[in-house]
Amino acid sequence: MTTVACIAVIGVQAQYDPHIAFDPTFYKSNGNVLRSASGKPGASYWQNRADYIVNASFDTAKMVLTGKVEVDYTNNSGEDLDFLWLELSQNTDKSGAKSQLLSEVPFASNSENNGFSIRTAQLEYNGQKSNMNYTVSDTRLQVRLSHPLKAHSSVKLFFDYSYPLLQSGGGDRGGYLDTKNGRIYEFSYWYPRMCVYDDLVGWNTLPFVGSGEMYMDYGNIDYTLTVPSGLLVVGSGALQNEKEVLDGKVFDKLQQAKQSETTVTIHGKNELNTFVSRKKDGNSVWHFRMDNTRDAAWAMSKSFIWDGAKINLPEGKTALAQSVYPVESIQGDSGWTNATAYLKGSVEIFSKSWLAFPYPVATNVGGPVGGMEFPALAFDYWKVSGKDLWMLISHEIGHTWYPMIVGSDERKNAWMDEGFNTFVDIYAQDTFQNGRFAPKRDGEYAPNGGNPADEIVPVIAANAKGPFVLTAPDAMSGKDVHPLMYFKTAFGLVLLREVILGHERFDYAFRQYTKDWAFKHPSPMDFFHAMDNGAGEDLTWFWNGWFYNNWQFDQAVTSVVYIDGQPANGSQVTIENLQQLPLPAIVEVTETNGKVHHIQLPVEIWQRGSEWTFKVPTISKIKQVVLDPKHQLPDMDRNNNVWKG
Repeated sequence: MTTVACIAVIGVQAQYDPHIAFDPTFYKSNGNVLRSASGKPGASYWQNRADYIVNASFDTAKMVLTGKVEVDYTNNSGEDLDFLWLELSQNTDKSGAKSQLLSEVPFASNSENNGFSIRTAQLEYNGQKSNMNYTVSDTRLQVRLSHPLKAHSSVKLFFDYSYPLLQSGGGDRGGYLDTKNGRIYEFSYWYPRMCVYDDLVGWNTLPFVGSGEMYMDYGNIDYTLTVPSGLLVVGSGALQNEKEVLDGKVFDKLQQAKQSETTVTIHGKNELNTFVSRKKDGNSVWHFRMDNTRDAAWAMSKSFIWDGAKINLPEGKTALAQSVYPVESIQGDSGWTNATAYLKGSVEIFSKSWLAFPYPVATNVGGPVGGMEFPALAFDYWKVSGKDLWMLISHEIGHTWYPMIVGSDERKNAWMDEGFNTFVDIYAQDTFQNGRFAPKRDGEYAPNGGNPADEIVPVIAANAKGPFVLTAPDAMSGKDVHPLMYFKTAFGLVLLREVILGHERFDYAFRQYTKDWAFKHPSPMDFFHAMDNGAGEDLTWFWNGWFYNNWQFDQAVTSVVYIDGQPANGSQVTIENLQQLPLPAIVEVTETNGKVHHIQLPVEIWQRGSEWTFKVPTISKIKQVVLDPKHQLPDMDRNNNVWKG
């Protein structure tokens, strides 16, 4: 890189105001004992805890799930709680639900009989059990306590409930699919779950509308599923009674898969007419447990092919990667027989890059749901193959890190899970099998298949007045969710890593944020503070322009002057920032003698005004000056990026 001397020339442009761009009051509050200004949880940070014991059964004839759930809820907040709130997401399918009134596309089915039916509800506090005083409002249930739940104490809640499984239910997060070898059933949001009570807003009670997904506290989930024998069941966490419930040959194959670097068929297409369960009639009971998680999901079918392989984790640890899918998903060499290898590769890459996978099993399910994440488990569309299969599997299992481990609020800040996850997908795709499927160019990143820096320009222009990245997903049209939450967020992080901070500083700060907020609840400001502190850079101008606003970007070369009229004395190049978003200036200067100068000017040049002049140590005439020659920046007008001598 050429070393240059810089001369500031202050100018004025109506489109650019440096005081707005570098707003010194961006952070409106100081850090405190709960959330540090360093971006870490404070010394007195707290969060409540929810542990669940669920016993459920499913009637395949009536298509109804019946369950009993015991919730052990611990109030760590330091204040008494007069009432509690729970999430009943299946109620989104009830007629008149807010999600349906706000939907741009009519729901396929809705009925008052859909959603949760609560048959009994009780609570136990200080050893006394009583009937619960509660009220249901849309997808939320409020428990009105006769005696406050004291700080640093617990209460147990008991619900006896049921709900019908719809073909596409629970806000399209679950459902069923008929295949030639049997029906696939997928269950999500399948038990009443505690809403989060936090130090930011108190109770988080936004209804489940659709685009905003979930925000849950952490705890242990122990669940048993009673289903017809012969059906294969997979679920979040580890199967606790595998030796008791599995057929002996299937059990042996599962143990082999746990130790194998390559995919092992546990229950193959030629074995679908045999029982995967040890019991051959009546019902079988499958017992799963997942610790330190914010949710659990599960699926079952007699049509499932089942395969698995060992995941290699840091510090010599291992886990199991497993996939289940119908025979229709095989689709030759490009189909789901690759799924476990893709799952294993994804988990290994994310573990090495950001944080080690903390669970014993990673699962992906081929079925009706197009792509939906849960802790260490994903529902992926059964028809997908080839590169799309890799992208789907890596993206959905990547959500185990963001937001299942780093527990941000998906309902308000979808960008902190969808955008972060899309960002880490980009580099996983570059890494997997030496970039076999790279570069990542799908509907979440460079949707038209071109250069992402150019593709993002119309997205920013179309949303100049909003919505913005920091808009809740349910507060925007569905057409804006992908471009902003996935694409713009991911590309913004690429800009930070590739241009503004560099790999080493970005990776250190992002890993530190991930480690500090693992199994906790970060806010957007926590992330901004963490990156500023970890990278040692004031990035408030970027957070303001890219996330809080959709500021446009346009740099231009406006003049080239030879010092004393002699090229051999050096040249002075003037550039301008014509729009409100400032970014570093990447300049390539080519002399007529063939010498090329590569110059990157820091963003701070725009603190002093819209115009900047710098010296280039030329010894011959300049052939051309080009801004952003590799198209790394989202410049809205590249016609003014070039000056020719």
